Amino acid sequence: MLHPDRFFDPDPAVRRIARELYLEIKNLPIISPHGHVEASLFSENQPFPDPAQLIIVPDHYVFRMLYSQGIALENLGVPTCDGTPYEKDSVKIWQRFCDHFYLFAGTPSGMWLKHAFEAVFGIDEPINSSTAMEIYQKLSQKLREPDFLPRNLYGKFNIEVLSTTNGARDTLDAHKALKASGWHGKIIPCLRPDDVTNLDLKDWKRNIDKLSEISGIDIVSYPSYIMALEKQRALFKTLGAVSTDHGIDEPFTWELSPKEADSIFQKGLHGKSSAQEAKTFTAHMMMEMARMSIEDGLVMQIHPGCCRNHNQMIFNRFGADKGGDIPVQTEFTHNLHALLNKYGNHPDFTLILFTLDETTYSRELAPLAGHYPAMKLGPAWWFHDSIHGMTRHRERVIETAGVYNLIGFIDDTRAYPSIPARHDVARRVDSNYLAGLVARHIIDREEAGRLNHALAYDLSKKAYKL
Repeated sequence: MLHPDRFFDPDPAVRRIARELYLEIKNLPIISPHGHVEASLFSENQPFPDPAQLIIVPDHYVFRMLYSQGIALENLGVPTCDGTPYEKDSVKIWQRFCDHFYLFAGTPSGMWLKHAFEAVFGIDEPINSSTAMEIYQKLSQKLREPDFLPRNLYGKFNIEVLSTTNGARDTLDAHKALKASGWHGKIIPCLRPDDVTNLDLKDWKRNIDKLSEISGIDIVSYPSYIMALEKQRALFKTLGAVSTDHGIDEPFTWELSPKEADSIFQKGLHGKSSAQEAKTFTAHMMMEMARMSIEDGLVMQIHPGCCRNHNQMIFNRFGADKGGDIPVQTEFTHNLHALLNKYGNHPDFTLILFTLDETTYSRELAPLAGHYPAMKLGPAWWFHDSIHGMTRHRERVIETAGVYNLIGFIDDTRAYPSIPARHDVARRVDSNYLAGLVARHIIDREEAGRLNHALAYDLSKKAYKL
């Protein structure tokens, strides 16, 4: 299924250089400093239950495509949170997936899946209705073998470090168990405090109560709230954390006085804050998180521009992160002005920005990253995490920001077996992009090799202080 020259330019001259560049970096270790694989996968190190539970049920990249074609999430085994029955027969789930695998033609998900089947599991036959059960049996047999336990796959995938994403109320028990186990793999947490910094969330007060409980700090005021957050950041650091991650509607930043912040915080505790006050408080907390980053060294990531859980019926029935997050137009230059003017020139601060709004690449993000020392650009994210999306990203930012103001590639996945596939796609795309620059005599071949190594490995390691 996998052609050795996939994603390379049809022009023979460019393809030859791309192939050479790719072969130089294809086997570099994988740095995965942002993703959503659970640490318990490694602390428990149990066999994966079956192919459907491994490949289909946890991966919204997979089931959102099937849902868009009228296949109910219940029939794909996605658990409900409202008590609605859902399919628990993994054989039936797998058959439905294979019946409709043709839907993934031309998509990055299709390429990731084919790569995982062939490179990870050694399965190279076409995926369709007639081969479904044969492939299911082969995968089931593989998953029972010791080589396919999560920790052993970590080695097979050549992962050097893998970060999970954990809320501010997380006790990190799985990470603690991993640290105590003595296993050599480097699995580190990343703090995502949205549940307690985004004051407009429905359960914000309940989340604050939980933060108070696990931190041991009675959160009754803004100062005690800040103390609890700083304590959690310290806990994350003891277990290897190098970053925080912030999923906000818009990258609005604004600094309040301590008195103003406490006033809104008190209103929030009593359910009396307005929508504008909640927005301003969250903007202020972006400033506070930047301040804390300078003090404790955690890199700050911001993922704005996403209308989350757009499909209310799916959110009510299945919960968050079920493929219903949709990009929205995003503005950075004015929204980030307060934060970058206060901290963007600080040598101890690193801010990594992601976006779903491609129109901002050359207009705002590349110029900002090409000026402020603290700011770096994340790679093409989610809907643009694709062959053409990655290429557009490189074309629109490198001329202004250069390669060294980027952070390489981030897989940002929940689907553990897809990690090597995603990095392979990125390495091929970057090899092809740089080969085009060599063919047009913009850079020379030696320089292309250095830049390719940086994009595949060096930049992520440096940006995240690994």
